[in-house]
Amino acid sequence: MRALIYGGGSVGLGVASCLLKSKAQVDIIAREDTVLPLRKDGLVRTGILGDYYTDPATFDCYLSLDEIQKKVYDYILVCTKSFDSFEAAKDLSKYNSLFDKETKIILFQNGWGNAEVFLSFFSTERIYNARVITGFRRVKNNEVLITVHADSIHIGSLFGGDLSGIENLCESIRKGDIPCEKTDEIEKDIWAKMLYNCALNPLGAILDVPYGVLAEREFTRIIMKGIVEEIFNVMKPAGYKTHWRQPSDFLEVFYKKLVPDTAEHKSSTLQDILAKKKTEVDALNGAVIKLAKEYGAEVPYNSVVYNMVKFIEAGSS
Repeated sequence: MRALIYGGGSVGLGVASCLLKSKAQVDIIAREDTVLPLRKDGLVRTGILGDYYTDPATFDCYLSLDEIQKKVYDYILVCTKSFDSFEAAKDLSKYNSLFDKETKIILFQNGWGNAEVFLSFFSTERIYNARVITGFRRVKNNEVLITVHADSIHIGSLFGGDLSGIENLCESIRKGDIPCEKTDEIEKDIWAKMLYNCALNPLGAILDVPYGVLAEREFTRIIMKGIVEEIFNVMKPAGYKTHWRQPSDFLEVFYKKLVPDTAEHKSSTLQDILAKKKTEVDALNGAVIKLAKEYGAEVPYNSVVYNMVKFIEAGSS
């Protein structure tokens, strides 16, 4: 099995480590500050799912697709930030030589709307989504730390695509230490993660506290309840579904399982702000606001946290 990891951030390196441990052939596209240490020192993974190291001779990494010669991939895993989806899709679409008719593109990205961006360049049969509720953090440019793990990686198609061709990828990720399975309910999974991320991510960044603290205080519980209820109100007219029929059902699982499993985790939005990088809030609460405008819904809780994050982001750039 040959896989291309497009985006060498924390998620990309984390998933790459799994595939390499399972003896897949892996290439990585990343920025120079990541490619150089990977080529020199190899890839390191540490954390709660076990440590792993692989020598630089076991994989290839490149600065651009131009450098790849005569390779066709079974899977291309897009691990960029959501705001880079358009440029990633556009870039990949220029290199037909990377694809055969069976090549699958799997979007390992946060938020809602990434698959629609890729539809501008690729057919529905190629595009799959992954839902990840595992916390990855880069401690060095060639080293990723797994901090939390709440559930298996789920991979599926929003467009009714054949899932049989995904099993090899799922098996390889599993062999590399992260549980992974295919699903025919990926839309429900993505909206479940949207509920989780939209409630926790911006508030964790604004207040600079881990997720567990947000769940302990009544003040933040009120805000998160409002965010969740608004998302359900937007999903219904838009025709989207998740695993719970009403907000109270989700919130019960949220406080009993999801937050406790990730209580020590700090928001990726906060990590981006501290690193003076652009955040993904536009694909999270921003996507909710966009849908709300389309369907005439009011989302004041989502709007407030979205605008606060954008204010902080602007000041940190």
